[in-house]
Formats: sequence, structure tokens, C-alpha cells
Amino acid sequence: MAEWVEAGRTDDIPAGTHKVISTDAGDIAIFNLDGEFYAIEDVCTHDGGELASGRCEGDQVICPRHGARFCIRTGKVLSPPACEDVETFPVHTDNGMIFVDIDG
Repeated sequence: MAEWVEAGRTDDIPAGTHKVISTDAGDIAIFNLDGEFYAIEDVCTHDGGELASGRCEGDQVICPRHGARFCIRTGKVLSPPACEDVETFPVHTDNGMIFVDIDG
């Protein structure tokens, strides 16, 4: 069953930026890629460090600790040293608000 949590206003995350929220499912990074919102767990699967403060290139986030790359849209790992995908969460917007399904 879905458990939608309010993650903030769409205006709070302009295109090309992100925001991290704390939830019962852990920290989740919400990215705005050209007006589309995506949510991934804010944990690198290589060593458990936070991921969202890493550099973004297109639809990829690069772990700030060891350089593993992940697709923001799908959570897929794209380069070592990580070898497991990060969890993704469904996102929807309504009336200028962002909601994330932490049970997704």
C-alpha cells in the first residue's frame, strides 16, 4: 500500500537542483531534471555514504566519496566501485506540491 509523504513545493527544487528529505524509509534525494521529479535513496550502495551531495551530470549523480555513478531516473548503477542499484521511489506532484511514495 502506498505511503505518500509530502516532500515540499515544486518551486523549492528548481530544474537542475535537488533536495534531501528524511523519512521513515531513510534519507531520500529528490532531483528536478528539466521539470520532472525523481526520488532515490540517498545512500551509495558501495559504502553506505550519502550520495546527493555528489556532482550531477545530466541524469547521473556521482558519489562524492569514490566516484560511483547512478542514474537518477532509474537508480541503476552505471560505474564501479558500486555494483548494486539504489532504490527509487515514485513521485507525483499536485497543486505545486511534491509527494514521494516511501513504500514504493
